[in-house]
This record gives sequence, C-alpha cells and structure tokens, in this order.
Amino acid sequence: MTAPALRELAPEEALRRLELTVLRRLDGLLQGDHLGLVPGPGTEAAEGRPYAPGDDVRAMDWNLTARAAEPHVRDRIADRELETWALVDATASMDFGTGRVEKRDLAVAAVAALGFLTERSGNRIGAHVLRGDGARRVPARTGRSHLLALLRTLLAAGRAPAGDAARLGAGIDLVRRTTLRRGLVAVVSDFLEPPGTWERPLRLLARRHQVLAVEVLDPRELTLPDVGVLAVVDPETGRRREIPTASARVRERYALAAAAQRAAIARAVVRAGAAHLRLRTDGDWVRDIARHAHLQRRLAAAPPPGGAPA
Repeated sequence: MTAPALRELAPEEALRRLELTVLRRLDGLLQGDHLGLVPGPGTEAAEGRPYAPGDDVRAMDWNLTARAAEPHVRDRIADRELETWALVDATASMDFGTGRVEKRDLAVAAVAALGFLTERSGNRIGAHVLRGDGARRVPARTGRSHLLALLRTLLAAGRAPAGDAARLGAGIDLVRRTTLRRGLVAVVSDFLEPPGTWERPLRLLARRHQVLAVEVLDPRELTLPDVGVLAVVDPETGRRREIPTASARVRERYALAAAAQRAAIARAVVRAGAAHLRLRTDGDWVRDIARHAHLQRRLAAAPPPGGAPA
C-alpha cells in the first residue's frame, strides 16, 4: 500500500513522519555539528600565520603582512551557533503536483531536513513564508518545540488563491534586510518568476550569508503528455488556455522551452553565488539532499584549480 501524502495526514502525524524520515535516513550521512549543505570556513577570525603554498589568497591578512614584512594569512573558525533562515515560497504555483507529492510538500520537507539536523546542537532556525499578501515571519529560536511549531505553520499555510502572485525578489530582499547575523539562508521555491527579478537580490544576500537555493519542480513542468486538448490554468494569474497536446511539434517546443527555463534558473543561481539543490516531486528528496551535501563537501575540500600562487 502506498503511504499517504503529507497533505492527507493530520499535522502531528505529518510532523512525526518527517522527523523519522530525516533522522533515520540523513542523520548518519551528514555528520558534524552543522548541517554542512553549504560548507564554509566560518566567519570568526582566528590566529594569523605565515602564508604557505596552497593557502587561499582570499584569506591574506594585509595588515599582518605589512607588519611582518612577509605574507601572512588569517585562519577562520566556524561559529559556535548556526542561525538558519528559510524563505519558503507558498504562492499558488507551489500547489501543483501530478503525483502523490506536491511542490509545497517538498518545500516543507526541505525545511524539516534543515531544522531536524541542526536543532539538537542548539542552533537557531526561523522562516519567512511568502504569499501574495506579504511574508509571514517566524522568529529564529532554538529547540525542537519551536521547530515543530515552525513546520506546523508551513503545513497550515494552505492553498493560495488564484491570482495570489508574490515577488520572489522582494521576499529575498526582505530576508537580507532583516537578517543581520551571518548564517545559512535557504530559499525554497520553484523560481518560476523571470530570473531577472530575483537574481540581483539573491546575489546581494549571498554577499553576507551562505545561501542555498532549493528549486522544487514537477515532471509535468518539463514535458507534456499526449492527452489531446488539455485545458491548463495559470495558478498565479488565473489565466486559462487550451493546448493541443496531440501535436508532436507542440510537445517538443514545450520541452525545449521548459529545459531552457530551467537552465536559465541554474545559471542565475550560480551567478548569484548560491548553492543549488533541485528536488523533484517524482524523486527521492532525502537521497537528493544527502547527495548534494556530499558533493558540496568534496568541492569545499578540493584544492583550487591550478593551485594557489607561491
């Protein structure tokens, strides 16, 4: 028997399932005090030392270099407490899914993975829930009870009405202006708005914080089935169109346009300096999160291309 979807469960049962899934399948894979989905060197300055071949030249301490008359770098130590913020897209386009999982289910699951793996170390997590009528803020606090309350808020967000359009770029800018402490910011969305509207705010956010862009999508957003005349409705605007899916040319053009759109999203995220995690409603989101974390850690541990100058 197929397990029911999150939206079909009572809130407490849905939360228990999320917690068990995260802790059973991810806890042993992502070791460390912090989650490490976007590993970094930390933000607190440590002791300076002479430069050695292979050191990151961006860590050069020019004041110490001038005083010592030889190149010095300053190490960084990780903050003892990680503050994580999630900007969760809860607009109408997230209420879509052609299987048992909707995109909004994946959004809640992604925040649950961030939260359950960090709250036991005393780390703080907060959220902004983005809807057409503005963003609801859940303050960053520690503890399992706070995390469960935050996830209940996401589960209770409900379906957004047609025409409920929000600006992702404005939501990202709101997080940047209100989050003063350096930390990890996860932007969870389908990123269907034109990249030109949110790329610059995301880049400005990434200048101060480690940023993880979690893109959620459904396979029907990539290809059209051959089902004759298909009536589709834009959940953001309420506009309705009929598409002749029996036409192979129409299906091909749709697939090419969808692929180009996703490629543009990926390029914009990279240009903004954020890490990119893509979750699909027909995939294994736990496996995808673990794979992304391992890849990011390997990239962080790898020496810079061509080595550092001597």
